[in-house]
Amino acid sequence: MKKLSVTTENLFNKFLSETTKTKSEKVVVTIAIISFIVHLFLIFLVDFNWINPNDFSGLLKSPMVAIYTPFSFILLYEAYLLVYYLPKSTTKYIGKQYEIITLIIIRRIFKDLYKLEFTSDWFSKKDNILFTLDVLAVLILFYLIYVFYKILEVKQRPKISIEVEKFIELKKIIATILVPLFLLLAIYNFSHWIYENFYSLNQTAVSIKNTNKIFFEEFFTVLILIDVLLLLFSLFHTDKFNQVIRNSGFIISTILIKLSFNIDGVLNTIITVAAVLIGVLILYIHNKYEKLEASMN
Repeated sequence: MKKLSVTTENLFNKFLSETTKTKSEKVVVTIAIISFIVHLFLIFLVDFNWINPNDFSGLLKSPMVAIYTPFSFILLYEAYLLVYYLPKSTTKYIGKQYEIITLIIIRRIFKDLYKLEFTSDWFSKKDNILFTLDVLAVLILFYLIYVFYKILEVKQRPKISIEVEKFIELKKIIATILVPLFLLLAIYNFSHWIYENFYSLNQTAVSIKNTNKIFFEEFFTVLILIDVLLLLFSLFHTDKFNQVIRNSGFIISTILIKLSFNIDGVLNTIITVAAVLIGVLILYIHNKYEKLEASMN
């Protein structure tokens, strides 16, 4: 068991150490810059009819859409950071989920810029309405995430017991497994999407899966399962009502984010904002509950 523990610790340090995080950040930024230039070059080739690929997703329509590609790599790094914070703090781990869904909406805004129609009657066009709602959603989500971290900032950290230490060790094991799992998931989804979008003979396969859902729909499915697993294991070291409700509320929030990928239009934006709002309110009430308990003891 000791050998297994040492092996796990070594893998954890290899995948999720501060050094690895710093190196990963530099690699991702470099890839994001290169991918942006390559995407612009491809759009240039299409504009001059030097190449004529299938483009069912519309990613070669306008130079503005090229911003979508570097944002995709930034999102993958955010997914890595989410796993990085999993053993360190449950609330920061949840906060990273909210950051990711906000960045997904921002990426969607850049992708759909070419669809805008600048007319005097702005709200008569569906794409213009969706764009406006997405911009408002980003502003609301940005503020909610700020409030979430502000509530987290004032929270007193409890003393770490032996049971909590064991729980942290479990989260380290899960985080270590998640890194290669998410990497493989990202490679598979990206490869499959390239084939569907540029080599498929018809649009049927592409229409089934919206570009914004690639990787992250499965990603949040895995997160839901992990959250439920952590909730069950957390019962070994605490049976406090407010903590059980907090963790359950976070799971509900994650489920709503996952469901938003299966819905388009206005309802997608509403559900996403509602998911983050639930997380903020859950954390706020949880902290108030803890203060009340402390004053009663």
